[in-house]
Amino acid sequence: MSGIKKVPELELKKEIELQNNEDLKDVETLLDLAFGEDRFSKAAYALRDGIEPLSDLSFIIRDKGEIIATLRFWPIKIKENPALLLGPIAIKPELQGLGYGIALMKHGLKQAKTLGHNRVILVGDEAYYKRVGFSRELAVNISMAGQDEEHRLLAKELVEGAFDKVKGLIQKDYTSKNCL
Repeated sequence: MSGIKKVPELELKKEIELQNNEDLKDVETLLDLAFGEDRFSKAAYALRDGIEPLSDLSFIIRDKGEIIATLRFWPIKIKENPALLLGPIAIKPELQGLGYGIALMKHGLKQAKTLGHNRVILVGDEAYYKRVGFSRELAVNISMAGQDEEHRLLAKELVEGAFDKVKGLIQKDYTSKNCL
């Protein structure tokens, strides 16, 4: 993998790149802009606390050197079953609705599958995320501590049957070695 991919869906000549350590401050600034600092109080953030995102699944899009979009994946497990937590995904507010989010997710999910991952969880609106294959149905036997709106807990199989017989509480996965 070269680390950079053209984004044909956008026809805006932007590229998806792997995030690097020098990008961390700008990524955090974009996340604050998109979600506010209260984002840390959300249930999904408890699963990220003390764990770094996966370095080979942390992406950005730049425009004239400025980071305008970001997506990260984090290692989690459901009982003994490894999985990924997708998010946060953030797009500069004035650029939302132009396809950057969908392009980042398609790229990230394809890369995750290529790297051998088989199941992904996220918290979000099913109407939006079903565009890239997420559903509530796959996540009905899975729970997240502190996630009051269970209908927002969604799942996607990268390999057919990956969620068969998978149920339980989502936990941090401290064993992942491929973090930023």
